[in-house]
Amino acid sequence: MPCYEEKDGCIILNVRVVPRASKDGIAGLLGDALKVRIQAPPVDGKANAYLVKFFSKHWKVSRASIEILSGETGRNKRLKFSSPSDKMRAALNALT
Repeated sequence: MPCYEEKDGCIILNVRVVPRASKDGIAGLLGDALKVRIQAPPVDGKANAYLVKFFSKHWKVSRASIEILSGETGRNKRLKFSSPSDKMRAALNALT
């Protein structure tokens, strides 16, 4: 099962977040989710804001185009990218 789906020009991405990591980065696939390590702590929404910022910089998409659909208080999240970049599409296709 892939970690993402394309729907109406958007990409819905399943993410497994590892907060308080020693460094930021994408650690590969974990089941049907993309495993992402971030340095931010899971306190007061800091990890969610940091995750959006991480993806924005990593795949060159605007922060406003990234929305957390579910999992705001958990490690498993579903993110919606309303205007995905070509770099993002290529990276996701390479994973699957």
